[in-house]
Amino acid sequence: MSQKRPSTWGNPDHRRQTQMPAPPIAQIEQQLFSLLSPGSFKPLRLAQGDKQRRDRLLTLPVMMAVVVSLVYRQIPGLSEILRVLESEGLLWVEALSVSKQALSKRLQTLPAALFAQVFEQVMQRMHSNKTGLIIPKGWELVHQNFTALWIADGSTLEALRRQLKVFQGQTTALGGKMMMVVEAFNHRPVASWYTEKATANDKIFADDLLARLPVGGLLIFDLGFFDFVWFDALTTANKFFVTRLRAKTAYKVTCCLSQGQYYRDEIIQMGQYRSHPCEHPVRLVSVLWGTTWYYYLTNVLDPQLLCAQQVCELYRRCWRVKEAFLLTKRLLGLAYLWVGGTNGVQIQIFATWIFYAVLNDLCSQVAVALNHPKERVSLEMVFRGLYHFARALMRGETTDVVTYLVEHHKLLGLVKQERKRHRKNAARSTQIWASSG
Repeated sequence: MSQKRPSTWGNPDHRRQTQMPAPPIAQIEQQLFSLLSPGSFKPLRLAQGDKQRRDRLLTLPVMMAVVVSLVYRQIPGLSEILRVLESEGLLWVEALSVSKQALSKRLQTLPAALFAQVFEQVMQRMHSNKTGLIIPKGWELVHQNFTALWIADGSTLEALRRQLKVFQGQTTALGGKMMMVVEAFNHRPVASWYTEKATANDKIFADDLLARLPVGGLLIFDLGFFDFVWFDALTTANKFFVTRLRAKTAYKVTCCLSQGQYYRDEIIQMGQYRSHPCEHPVRLVSVLWGTTWYYYLTNVLDPQLLCAQQVCELYRRCWRVKEAFLLTKRLLGLAYLWVGGTNGVQIQIFATWIFYAVLNDLCSQVAVALNHPKERVSLEMVFRGLYHFARALMRGETTDVVTYLVEHHKLLGLVKQERKRHRKNAARSTQIWASSG
């Protein structure tokens, strides 16, 4: 009798990784070193035969090299990365021998807050680097009107930790929930938070988001944050948002700004039938897409700052952060956790987002070189193209990763094909907004 296949085998995101480590790439490692090299992050050299205790040997710089290499080189697990560490070293750390038990324990005890601080430093450095910043045509004025254009969304890791043997048979074992903020146009990570409560509502991150969003900034989020108090807090702080209208929300139209055959742009007052209505007026943009009306909210009341079409198109960009979750889980291995315990989970999350930021920056450089919008360049295929670049580098056929990717972009499939549905959607959008003025 054949053995019954586990249900998780059907989902490639939840399968145990079996591939061999990817080869190192000097240019990628140089960028990682430039981002992860404050005063304490410098090449480490240990004298031969020098024996140190685990907490002194596996310092933060060493652990950062280990966890980032796990993601960047797609190393299957802790056993394999220890072999690589002992035989060739990792990033700025020279070869050294460490036991698996010591590494596992360090992942559980080295405070994840340290990795959070490094993540913040990396994001600040990348944000200050304006090279590769792509603003799509027609959005330049909107980019100038707001100090930030961010997207926020949460993702549950509940199905992931169950892959660890220590949690097998525990149906209630959860991996927690992460909240991610990315730039709306450049898709760079901005901030990340984590809670071990996998069933937590997104609203638990509301205070963090409110504090992080700069005055004059605009945040795009889904219905998980729908709350009158949250909307009023943003408006009072002179911060802006774009979201959807929750079904059955009571409101009263106070002013119609404009309308056409397929859209309406109105100022409304929400919650007039509630004991605690929304104190500040908001703007409701309604769009007839096919046979269905869609409703979008914003507290940007002046259509000169953000027109009705831009309100709708900004919300459509929410899928960008969902795409980032998909890529980090499936492509960069976040769907298979290295160790149990919330500390190790957080370390893996921050390491994954750090490399995702580097990969996203490389994707931006390729998009600029190809003169394509960032949305047309596949981050997944850019990542897969690094293997082919490494092989070409070994053969002496190339020296620069961006040049190689651009020259072979057709072979590597870096540019997404425009499909029939894309052309159909573009034509429909043109029809909707033709009379908007």
